[in-house]
Amino acid sequence: MSAYPTIEPALHRRAVLWLMAGTAAWGLSFPVQKMLTMLQQDLVPAAGTWFLTSWIICLRSLMAAAVLLLWKPQLLRGMTREEVRQGLLLGLIGGLGLILQADGLAHTSASTSAFLTQSYCVILPIWHAFSRRLVPEWRLVFCTGLVLWGISILSGFNWRTLHMGRGEWETLGAAAAFTIQIILLERPRYRENRAMPVTLLMFLGFAAWSAPVAVAAAPQAGDLWRVVASPAAVAHLGVLALACTVFAYAIMNLWQPKVSATEAGLIYCIEPVCAAVYALFLPGILSRWTGGSYPNEILTSTLISGGLLITAANVLLQIKGTPKPLPPDP
Repeated sequence: MSAYPTIEPALHRRAVLWLMAGTAAWGLSFPVQKMLTMLQQDLVPAAGTWFLTSWIICLRSLMAAAVLLLWKPQLLRGMTREEVRQGLLLGLIGGLGLILQADGLAHTSASTSAFLTQSYCVILPIWHAFSRRLVPEWRLVFCTGLVLWGISILSGFNWRTLHMGRGEWETLGAAAAFTIQIILLERPRYRENRAMPVTLLMFLGFAAWSAPVAVAAAPQAGDLWRVVASPAAVAHLGVLALACTVFAYAIMNLWQPKVSATEAGLIYCIEPVCAAVYALFLPGILSRWTGGSYPNEILTSTLISGGLLITAANVLLQIKGTPKPLPPDP
């Protein structure tokens, strides 16, 4: 029997839809976190983005872990060795990726960071081909090219201005960490693991990475409290914890094993499209609520063309009749 048996088509379709929903929730984090950062900089003007980013990651991860424990207090009971192993690996590797991405963004342009972060959609097919000694299917190669084209348009990336410095290498390191995180969810050895205990340990791993960084980068110890000392800041953190962390990551850990890692990587590239759509109307709503100044973005040909390319790639990837060699539903 193959380590990756064929998955039922109906289950695969459900997995794709759920992963798209989780990706849409991730996209929500961009405007919400930007508004939260603006609020925190008003509360503590001396706070740098490095401190704020790592502290937000830590707090939203701890809040997400608390939500899971309140929902199911017995999650930590009876955990198997493989669940502990997978949860800690996801937390430590994913947390490292988040930290590298945040520091890399401070040393390169946002467009370069956005483009290089999505490089896992290229790394995954290469890994898939080498690990299973398979020639990549033409449809997959074509869809990967469409996604990269769409991402480059959305991010405004320019090959002529690319130079490999600290920020670029750190961003590629973050993409590699996210690649490993995606692959870990596909491993047959973790097929019987329960998603929620694994997710809880992953959140604790995120916090373990980001907390020391935030403490070290804080202007003063008291600023750790002051940046969240407002109802609006707590509310934004709540959205990040519930929608963008608990829901999004739980969906990922539960449903991603039902599709290939390569396919999941392409689905996750819908995230910048969702973020761009939210930016058309959500900043104005958040500004009216908080009294801040965060204008809506406008619909441009860049958003339309880049979004259509990424969407077309994912639609084309689903129009095929071949079964997928993946673990069955536990």
